[in-house]
Amino acid sequence: MDELNLIQKIAVFALPVIFAITGHEAAHAYMARYFGDNTAHLAGRTTFNPIRHIDPIGTVLLPLLCLAVGGFIFGWAKPVPVRFDKLRQPKRDMLWVSAAGPGANLLMAVLWALLFKLALAMSNDYTEPMALMAQAGILINVMLMVLNLLPIPPLDGGRMLMSVLPNRQAWQLSRLEPYGMWILIGLMATGLLSVLMNPLVKASYRFLNALI
Repeated sequence: MDELNLIQKIAVFALPVIFAITGHEAAHAYMARYFGDNTAHLAGRTTFNPIRHIDPIGTVLLPLLCLAVGGFIFGWAKPVPVRFDKLRQPKRDMLWVSAAGPGANLLMAVLWALLFKLALAMSNDYTEPMALMAQAGILINVMLMVLNLLPIPPLDGGRMLMSVLPNRQAWQLSRLEPYGMWILIGLMATGLLSVLMNPLVKASYRFLNALI
């Protein structure tokens, strides 16, 4: 996609980015409701309507800047409000509520991969934009899934790890949550974030290739 200009990149990435980020948050909301917490549902977040989830900076401005400078595509939606204390079994159910977001991204990556395969099979001038959008969909969903699986609270991977650790160790890990974003920024600034993510990203692409 390097040959595309900025306007073309925006056209290709716009829908995949919006669906990836909002689908991730909607999945958290649905799973929280399933396990007994209606907070997100009452806030109107158990929906895949992007308007309910879009954050002007995290969903629009930041991904646009990333595309403009050609760097790592990064973004977020409005966080889904989850009251873990309202879940039927808070420590256990936290695992499934947290895993729902990355799981939704994996499912969307599979669907985009199927669309990409269909575009290649049809192989005409009209399917080229579809193939490019499908590639973008695979990329953004894989990256968002892997990023959120990092065991750093408040990322989903951190919450999942807290769910399976003994209470004392889970409490110690939870104390990192106020510093989680700063840790993430530090990893990005030093280049360590890509080092941590690359093995999982490559494994995800191998999985998609084997599946499709």
